[in-house]
Amino acid sequence: MLFSLGQFTFGLQTLPTDQLRRVAAWRHPSNSRVGARPARQFVGQGDETINLSGVLAPEFAGSMRSLEALRKMADSGKAWSLVSGGPPCEVFGAFVIESLTETRSVLIDTGAARRIEFDLQLMRVDDERADPSGGVDPWPGDDYWEWWL
Repeated sequence: MLFSLGQFTFGLQTLPTDQLRRVAAWRHPSNSRVGARPARQFVGQGDETINLSGVLAPEFAGSMRSLEALRKMADSGKAWSLVSGGPPCEVFGAFVIESLTETRSVLIDTGAARRIEFDLQLMRVDDERADPSGGVDPWPGDDYWEWWL
């Protein structure tokens, strides 16, 4: 396991990620002053985003159903904990899915792609917003979890 977002795990059978980009910001608003530089005051943390990207090759590594599962998770609007597979294991905090970009290439005669590059953008939210179930069976009646067990 490379990472997990709730109960969704990133790995060779689901979505193999090859890059994590993390951006954090801190807020320092300013007030203009005459004859001096603006006065700044630290007021707290700003936005934090994480982008997970990689290449899905359905014939060799990963599954198209993983992208569908992430879309369903994003449609729910819920937040999940993001954890690295470690060692050492790193808990990044609670994140919502902001966007999922995919680029399909090496198309065969049926229109299916042999190579799919993806970029998943996650936005940090307050830890209290994390779904306590971790995403276990968020869609009752759906066979969502059966395909990778």
